[in-house]
Amino acid sequence: MSFTPNLYKMCILLEHRSAVACAVGANVAIMHDERHGAKQPERFRTERAAALDDTARFAYVSPERIVELLAIPAAGTVLDFGTGTGTYAIEIARRAPHATVLALDEQPEMLAKLAAKPEAATLANLRAVEPKDLGSYTSGVERIFAFNVLHELGDDALRALVGLLRRDGLALVVDWSADVERPVGPPNDHVYGADDARARLEAFGLTVERVDGFPYHHAFLARPA
Repeated sequence: MSFTPNLYKMCILLEHRSAVACAVGANVAIMHDERHGAKQPERFRTERAAALDDTARFAYVSPERIVELLAIPAAGTVLDFGTGTGTYAIEIARRAPHATVLALDEQPEMLAKLAAKPEAATLANLRAVEPKDLGSYTSGVERIFAFNVLHELGDDALRALVGLLRRDGLALVVDWSADVERPVGPPNDHVYGADDARARLEAFGLTVERVDGFPYHHAFLARPA
């Protein structure tokens, strides 16, 4: 699961940036690594996509708990930011039929795997989206779910995530923790401890509240400051 849009795409999302600044930023992005700021050096490879379909993950990050924490408002929109193959997006859509669930990933191969799942076709409230589709959602998304992606997000992608939230919106950020020994997940030097994760979210203009109860993850409810 990853999402690393270049600086030009990020500028499209953030309304306060001028067209001139965006043009300059896009040129700069050509010369700089778009993953700048990401803790994990390489993006998640599509060759490993089958691991994202493993429902054994529900034992330590349950979809029921995720939906409870999101507290999705009636007719609200939930964006699964870095959905991968859409395993959790499907579960959220099942449990929140009153909401529109957007499954976002930068890798078309991941979204193709989501589209091929028979259960995805039965959910009228689930829709796959690509980064190019996000312009109409700037500052308009009530809820964002970011699962196992914080360590993969470059600075531009994290700014883009913040730019999608409504002023009264909420992001649930759940990521592998470097504070515990884990039988699953990336090496600890590729992920954040809870304190560093909190500091990174706060540095991008979010007010965060720690949520406990996940054995291998840290979790935060994050709101625009």
